[in-house]
Amino acid sequence: MFEALAPEERRARVQGAGLDGQAAGRWLKALEAASLAEAPEDARLDADAAALRPIFTQGWALCAALPLKSKRSPPERAAGEAIVHTLAALCDRFCRAHRAAMYRRLTDEFRRPLRVDDLVYRAGELWPGLLPARAQIERERERMQADKDGLEIQQGVFLGHVMAEPRAGTHLIYSMLRPKPESLELLKTFRERGALDLGNVRVEIKGRVGHVINHNPHYLNAEDEETLGPQETAVDLVLLHPELQMGVLRGDFVEHPRYKGRRIFDAGLNLTKVYHGKIGYASFYILRDLGFVNKLFRGLATNGWRESLAGGDEPEETLEKPWVAAVEGFAIGGGCQLLLVVDYVIAEAGSYFNLPARKEGIIPGAANLRLGRFMGERLARQAIMFDKTFYVESPEARLLVNEVVPRERMDEAIAQAAENALMSGMVSAGGNRKALRVHSEPVDAFRRYMATYCAEQALCHLSPQLIANLEKNWSAQSKRL
Repeated sequence: MFEALAPEERRARVQGAGLDGQAAGRWLKALEAASLAEAPEDARLDADAAALRPIFTQGWALCAALPLKSKRSPPERAAGEAIVHTLAALCDRFCRAHRAAMYRRLTDEFRRPLRVDDLVYRAGELWPGLLPARAQIERERERMQADKDGLEIQQGVFLGHVMAEPRAGTHLIYSMLRPKPESLELLKTFRERGALDLGNVRVEIKGRVGHVINHNPHYLNAEDEETLGPQETAVDLVLLHPELQMGVLRGDFVEHPRYKGRRIFDAGLNLTKVYHGKIGYASFYILRDLGFVNKLFRGLATNGWRESLAGGDEPEETLEKPWVAAVEGFAIGGGCQLLLVVDYVIAEAGSYFNLPARKEGIIPGAANLRLGRFMGERLARQAIMFDKTFYVESPEARLLVNEVVPRERMDEAIAQAAENALMSGMVSAGGNRKALRVHSEPVDAFRRYMATYCAEQALCHLSPQLIANLEKNWSAQSKRL
């Protein structure tokens, strides 16, 4: 996962970058003297954290003494990478030994459900240096993505280990499936008004169906941190509303001259904001897949949520409803990922979907886990690793798309799909969804996938290759916020 450097190589890189010799020497000496528990040993949690704190503080200070990442000479770049990967590997060793004890402490022995962002920042407060503080990440957000050294990598290491621990990982999954507090506060207003404008998302009631409409017209309805919160809130509201029996995902009308007057479903990750450093690792990628997307797939953990849930073998106790996705124009990247968790897909004739993650340099959410179930592993590999685009009329696309209709018939097709699903009542809808998941993706399978995803996505998000890919494949340097 991290670049393995022999002590001699690390010393040569750090000392060859023109850094303060005394500061570099102190850090290298502290590294050599570091002694950590090699196996779970709860009693050593705080002592090991205290021993590592000055190593992390000194290491990041050395990075800060270098020029901005994009302006470094080759020796400076090599030194910066050596420091970041050394600290990440040290964090990995610590979390491997103490992950269970850390999570118990953070959640008050599983009695306190924490969302991902609260979890990582609470960990940064309890064990400073091991994980970055909120203020450190906020300062990082002021930099272009190319100039971020990698503080968030340590968040990825920690979350990967949380997910690798069966009880902790399952507890976090169910914590993230709970309704957001703001959703509970808005529910009464939503029921009274029948619609809410959440800024980048509108949620509307049409009969017994809740419509979630993504509204980010300047960016072709791409997803970013400004859309993510409202999207999850809207899904909460549809699931919580006692009279709604189904949800619809749809894109709003956009402003782009090429598509003006048309609805666009989802342009995927907002690459402009990625390039400008405005997409956070935990606050977007992980929050999205454990919150917004997983709620579409698994529903809400409400009264049945158990604070002491010990593993993934218990029956899922969730409040869930079927979802329809209306693909107009295209479903790129994250938009395509949404098609893998809904129950029915209606596509506009001539539209397409793809997963251009390789061109971007990231992992496409949980698509690696799910796409093969629909299309088979060979096509899934072609889509994820070789940029295959699927036009909805093609035989391969019909493995994922249920209906293809002319643009002018989309409203009618949505209404007809809802009528067909609702005419016999929805008593068994939640049960059938759960029964399908028992075989296709039980909670524990998702947890194990997320253990890998959390760690690897952090490395991808902070990789120089991401910037190179965006500039090569997307002319990112010419895009403005």
